[in-house]
Amino acid sequence: MSQFVRKVVIITGCSSGIGKATTLHFLSQSAEVFGIDISPFNHTLEPSHATSFSFHQANLTEPQACDVAVQACKAKNGDKIDVLVNCAGVMDAFSSVDTLKDDEWDRVMSVNLTVPVKLMRAVLPSMKEAKGGAIVNVCSRASVSGASAGVAYTASKHGLLGATKNVAWRFHNEGIRCNAVLPGGVHTNMATSIQQENFDVAAFASYSPVIQLHIPNGPDGQLTLPTITVDDVAKAIAFLASDDARHISGAALPVDNAWSSI
Repeated sequence: MSQFVRKVVIITGCSSGIGKATTLHFLSQSAEVFGIDISPFNHTLEPSHATSFSFHQANLTEPQACDVAVQACKAKNGDKIDVLVNCAGVMDAFSSVDTLKDDEWDRVMSVNLTVPVKLMRAVLPSMKEAKGGAIVNVCSRASVSGASAGVAYTASKHGLLGATKNVAWRFHNEGIRCNAVLPGGVHTNMATSIQQENFDVAAFASYSPVIQLHIPNGPDGQLTLPTITVDDVAKAIAFLASDDARHISGAALPVDNAWSSI
């Protein structure tokens, strides 16, 4: 029997990419999934999964939106929240600090750092009451490197990893675990979140040699598609949320074919 039977799992970014794969994986493990996304959820679920999925469409960067979303989950599934997966994220335009626009910084930091922190704050009362819970934050190679993205994305993912470790230590005696996965390149639609008008060509050229160590160029000189799949990352998330990882907290788990070893 799955470890997640009747466990309540909140997943952000559930409509696409890693978030969608994670949603489907937890549903396959008999969890009660409460999905949140700014975009509609257009995936047709298997009949056996449809009754275990609730969708809340919201822009979580708006004031009080995180608290409202968690309250909606409680209204649907009861007060207990077993797992939070902070998966939603946006990419920057590879801007370095000298070309960074204020709106790019504000948008990336809000989605990638402020929202996950507010959601952790919102679920913690329930987890403390239950004396247990698991949080998994989707970080990035950029959480531990300064040479794989622009300054906004890099700072946001460094910050999220720091918040992960802080939450892990602060609540380690209360049965609450907090971990991070650090995916390398994954074929998702995140590139569509890049504000092309802000794209920093010179900065991207400086990061490219590091990126190509992980995702090499093809014969046409363009980057090839990543070999890491969304399902690979979803399974890593589920492991960290499971009882198999009950003594793992504050960890940063790379899913990157050893890219993080350099």
